Amino acid sequence: MTRFTGRTALVTGAGSGIGRAVALAFAAEGAQVVVAGRRREPLTQTVRLIEEAGGKALAVTADVTDATESRALVEAAVDRFGSLDVAVNNAGVFRGGQPVAELSSADWREQLDINVTGVFLALRAEIRQMRSQPSGGTIVNIASTFGAHTRAPGATAYAATKAAVSALTRGAALDHIHEGVRINAVSPGPVDTPMSLRPGETEADRADRVRAALPLGRVSSTSEIAAAVLYLASDDASSVVGTDLVVDSGATA
Repeated sequence: MTRFTGRTALVTGAGSGIGRAVALAFAAEGAQVVVAGRRREPLTQTVRLIEEAGGKALAVTADVTDATESRALVEAAVDRFGSLDVAVNNAGVFRGGQPVAELSSADWREQLDINVTGVFLALRAEIRQMRSQPSGGTIVNIASTFGAHTRAPGATAYAATKAAVSALTRGAALDHIHEGVRINAVSPGPVDTPMSLRPGETEADRADRVRAALPLGRVSSTSEIAAAVLYLASDDASSVVGTDLVVDSGATA
């Protein structure tokens, strides 16, 4: 399909995992993709994969917790490709394993800074650009089933930050749909990335564990999460505003 031909898509946290899969999926459907993250090397690898498949991409190192860098990231996308039509705010971290009483202040602050403030700052910069364009734009924030949908021991701080992303998404969607900016979220459950592995667990161990734990019997692939993101960002979802789409192998059904 070519749903995004001629459009520019920005993906944060695009050096690996879900972010890289989303960036590759947009490029495969014709988008010019700006990939962002804090480390240059993984972004360069993502760009190489896109260009080897015949696509166009730009790597921009940026720390989304810094308002100036978030603005500069959006400006870089517009300077290179002329517009910002789609943005996916995927950058996030998980610091889990401890109950609240044992959670360090540093781990709490890092998750809050990246998962919430980082999404807010990127979202604000993206909205300001998109509402200035005649065609507006679409934004998809990556939340999680941990948060608004379910909780788990040892993941309370992460869940709190992702619940905030869900609430931020819905509120921003209402604030800005009249300006032509359509905002939604995807909440992944367990995904085939290192984040879903328990300490010391192999991928085979995880497969055995989730076979009985998840109704689908397996974790989601990064390409399945990407497919949900592209749906919400596409014209196929033109009347979908402020939704939080759960993709979790049936875990919260």
